[in-house]
Amino acid sequence: MISANNITLRVGKKALFEDVNIKFTEGNCYGVIGANGAGKSTFLRILSGQLEPTSGEVVITPGDRLSFLEQDHFKFDEYTVMDTVIMGNQRLYDIREEKDALYAKEDFSDEDGIRASELEAEFADLNGWEAESDAESLLNGLGIEEEYHYALMGDLTGSQKVKVLLARALFGNPDILLLDEPTNHLDLDAIGWLEEFLINFDNTVIVVSHDRYFLNKVCTQIADIDYGKIQLYAGNYDFWFESSSLIIKQMKEANKKKEEKIKELQEFISRFSANASKSKQATSRKRALEKIQLEEIRPSSRKYPYIDFRPDRSIGNEVLQVENLSKTVDGVKLLDNFTFTLRREDKIAFVGGNEQAITMFFKIITGEEEPDEGTYKWGVTTTQAYFPKDSTKEFDNDLNIAEWLTQYSENKDVTYVRGFLGRMLFAGEDGVKKVKVLSGGERVRCMLSKMMISGANVLILDEPTNHLDMESITALNNGLIKYPGVVLFTCHDHQFVETTANRIMEITSDGQLIDKITTYDEYLAADEAARKRQVYTITESQEEDD
Repeated sequence: MISANNITLRVGKKALFEDVNIKFTEGNCYGVIGANGAGKSTFLRILSGQLEPTSGEVVITPGDRLSFLEQDHFKFDEYTVMDTVIMGNQRLYDIREEKDALYAKEDFSDEDGIRASELEAEFADLNGWEAESDAESLLNGLGIEEEYHYALMGDLTGSQKVKVLLARALFGNPDILLLDEPTNHLDLDAIGWLEEFLINFDNTVIVVSHDRYFLNKVCTQIADIDYGKIQLYAGNYDFWFESSSLIIKQMKEANKKKEEKIKELQEFISRFSANASKSKQATSRKRALEKIQLEEIRPSSRKYPYIDFRPDRSIGNEVLQVENLSKTVDGVKLLDNFTFTLRREDKIAFVGGNEQAITMFFKIITGEEEPDEGTYKWGVTTTQAYFPKDSTKEFDNDLNIAEWLTQYSENKDVTYVRGFLGRMLFAGEDGVKKVKVLSGGERVRCMLSKMMISGANVLILDEPTNHLDMESITALNNGLIKYPGVVLFTCHDHQFVETTANRIMEITSDGQLIDKITTYDEYLAADEAARKRQVYTITESQEEDD
């Protein structure tokens, strides 16, 4: 168990948290939610001991081991992947290192033998002999192939490092597990594996995530941070949304009844306070009036942008024709003979672990890269707007936000342009903020403003939900659902993909294209059924051989 007792954290004059009291118990998975800037990650840092609160304390049951998802992706570059994962239980790792150093001594003494015996006993108690196999199981589940298990962390890609650091946090069955955005940069298969792991995890989990499907799948309780307070709700994210909305509705209805009663009492008092025969009744009503207290209803600090993509012209029947498209980079075949026709009603989700191939395909059809072989042709009625995975170069200038967006608008009227910025929560002085100093989330909102102002009838989006808070993800999701044009996108948010896409294209590890006109859940169900058939066939074949 872990609890926060009277936690207050002040940053300058601002109180990020004020007298927070909350207890997290064994067997529950708590989803921590709140608007950007509410302090979700900061709260996890307080719980993990990485940040000292201004006042109050964090109490952990004596003997419990706490593990957290490391955010520094370069911290373990000099270690192997296997060692990094086992370091998730630092005591076990230290014992192993000391034990190995003792056995390597040329002058092994009796004292060394006694110490080695003590270490062996503790090593066994911590399941040290199963450490490497347990680590391998975690790595395999998250999609780290065996050839990398003993490689140096410094030789891994960024997405591979994320998975190894997650395996490190999960290693050794910690009593308390703190996860800050664990699904970021994970492919959908890895997210599915993590969901099952946490569902079957018996200890305490506290997780910050913007993935609604993930929170619905794994959480038993929601910790909602708003205005420096944390309110617990039983159930998953959807239950929190419904129950919190219901509570506000009930408070408003209760206040309305109280206001009606107040008005009734005030009218009586006004009419009869000067009437001697009614004075006692008027006095009684004054006392009743003083006792009525209206519920304080503070509006949520959450803000939803307004995302509405409106094409300037309708799209014709000819959208995109791709024929025999291939691309090899550094000797690796990313795209192998792609051929398909895009339809005017298509909203296509590109899935699979081959993210480099998806990004390359988007770059080719937007003209940033050339294919090695094959062709693609856009219909004459189409106009495209592109959201790249890395938009750094877009903001490498000295323009302010309003100037930056104006350059992409045919209508140069300041009021018109600022209207789009206002929809994306850039209000007032925000318009003169320099784009080079924007945060990741602010850059994404700028790029979405650019796509809205373009009036394009084809949208191409490469991981648009990265860096967005849950409110912005919801707004973008709803905007794409009602968008009347064509959408090609990739995203790791299950609910986003399921509710937006009507066609799934998987790019396999060897660059092949699998094209299915189906929803994402139907695609997953068919894929799982195929895997089960494959396992059954292999098992049946083995039994015949026996």
